Amino acid sequence: MSGGKRRLETEYWKPDTLPRMHAAYVERLVNLLDPDGNVLLNCTPDELTAHIGSGDLNAIRGVRGQWAGLHKDGQVVRMARSIGRPMRFFLAKRTEGPCLVVAERMSEIRDWLDAEGLGDQFHPSYTRMVPAHYLTELRLIGCPDPSPKLTRYFTPERNAAPADIAECGRRYIGTLADTVSAWLDRVDRSQPDEPIGVMFSGGIDSGALLLVVDHLLRQRGRSPARLKAFTLAVDGRSPDADQAFAFLDAVDRTMLLETVEVPSSTISLDAAVAATEDYKPLDVQAAAMGLALLTEIRSRYPDWRLMLDGDGGDENLKDYPIEANPELTIRSVLNNPLLYHEGWGVGAVKHSQTYSGGQSRGHVRTAAPARSLGFEGFSPYAVPDVIEQAEAIPFVELTDWDHDKLYALKGQVVQAGVEAVTGITMPLFEKRRFQDGATERPSLPSDERPYRDAFARVFA
Repeated sequence: MSGGKRRLETEYWKPDTLPRMHAAYVERLVNLLDPDGNVLLNCTPDELTAHIGSGDLNAIRGVRGQWAGLHKDGQVVRMARSIGRPMRFFLAKRTEGPCLVVAERMSEIRDWLDAEGLGDQFHPSYTRMVPAHYLTELRLIGCPDPSPKLTRYFTPERNAAPADIAECGRRYIGTLADTVSAWLDRVDRSQPDEPIGVMFSGGIDSGALLLVVDHLLRQRGRSPARLKAFTLAVDGRSPDADQAFAFLDAVDRTMLLETVEVPSSTISLDAAVAATEDYKPLDVQAAAMGLALLTEIRSRYPDWRLMLDGDGGDENLKDYPIEANPELTIRSVLNNPLLYHEGWGVGAVKHSQTYSGGQSRGHVRTAAPARSLGFEGFSPYAVPDVIEQAEAIPFVELTDWDHDKLYALKGQVVQAGVEAVTGITMPLFEKRRFQDGATERPSLPSDERPYRDAFARVFA
């Protein structure tokens, strides 16, 4: 398949097997995915397409990076993605045959349908999210609607690591470092010494990531001056800004810090809902802070492109307050593989076909703001290789079903891993969500209704 950068549109004609008075049957695929949105670390775009088209689950699993792709062979369309890049599809009805529209966003599908005179078919709930870690297969057979076939391509082995915190940390952060190193290879092949930003709070995930990137740059003989830790402070002060300075002061890296101050008036619920095309309060709140931070960075640095973040670290090490969610117990968290990454699973009653589940749904909080402002974002904690090392940790054996031990485990594992990889003992601070640490006076509502109302306005 071939086409422009922003759209690949191909019409496939099926031989006319009907009487001659009937029009030939047309099956149409419209691919609106921007090919530059993929961060491929070990294959080319054509190889990604071939892997997906082959249906070879091992080949798809072997793709490293942050990506989404598809392949069409006759009536069969195969799609797959990693957590770090959303991917949606919509089946439009036409007299001459079905039309499958694939895009990153609901609004891109809506706008294309409007331009084709098919806008009256659109509703956001009719779009479907390709769930992360699955090969999704559709047959364009028209009416009735085809039912997607979902086949898992990523099944990490659980409890494969020894019950040794130091070894678990070495494997986990070592794999993170390998991933970032491959990303740096990719960056430096095209833009040597291009500046690199890290969305930084001084928390465990962004802190470990910053130290790993700094270490790898020095190891390569590159200047760490190309690296900058961007920290958000709303109305001039924030817990994260104080924490970020304390973290970097403890490791003698304060020269990397740039505090980005914005007024609270720039924190917009409506803008965050429009960017994420979702209404889950916690994810929208995080996106609102991300938008404010990235908007100001874009104002200061019009040409800045590369932005790393620590999204996925909480999911990997199961570091969410179980008590805050009445649906969860520590047994459900530790007994269900990839629960925080994928939700309850594609076959579960609570699985949303429109949104997928877990971080497979929620990663838009990070991906969408960066994309909307022209950044190439990358979330190395969210790639399968790193997730695999996290799932290998024997959580039950190391915590004995104890909440406090589970919450402490993340810091212990990451701190040990960072020391093994970089030789630096990183400081640990109490966990805070982005939306709580960026401001001293949180103002976004906690109830879901205002977010649903904003969503309704976006797609009115």
